[in-house]
Amino acid sequence: MNTHWIETTQDNMAGIAAFLRNAWNKEPVIMAACGIGLLGVALPLISPFTKYTGMINSAVPYNYPVPVRDDGNMADVPAHPSDPKGKNLEWLKNL
Repeated sequence: MNTHWIETTQDNMAGIAAFLRNAWNKEPVIMAACGIGLLGVALPLISPFTKYTGMINSAVPYNYPVPVRDDGNMADVPAHPSDPKGKNLEWLKNL
């Protein structure tokens, strides 16, 4: 099996550099727009804030229930609306 086209060589890198240099000289606005677009796609993937955003989104419910008072027969309802119930968010305070 011939895989010489997969290998990166000095000639390939020089050709890519020559193409980018030529494109920048001819159309700098288009090259700048492409660079900003690539940065906009890549930045969220490598940003550490993406991890914390996902953690916050998973901890916050989609809808907030109306606070109700416990009559003694509801195990899943806290006795008071300010009683802690659900996931612990201490990690969020310690960022």
